[in-house]
Amino acid sequence: MILSISGVVLLAIIVFLFFKRDGLKASHAIVCALFGFYLAGTAIAPSITAGGQSLASLLGGINF
Repeated sequence: MILSISGVVLLAIIVFLFFKRDGLKASHAIVCALFGFYLAGTAIAPSITAGGQSLASLLGGINF
């Protein structure tokens, strides 16, 4: 668990720096994918999933 959290923190910092400095490149996209992969293994993953489902249902309920 400690390795997963430290990996997530490190990748989050790298992703933030990539977006801050310049556009997202292929290597940056790989780091973002790894960030998502490691984030899915943490304790916050169910909360992120629930938030995503809630947002999807909110957007799905909007009538134009």
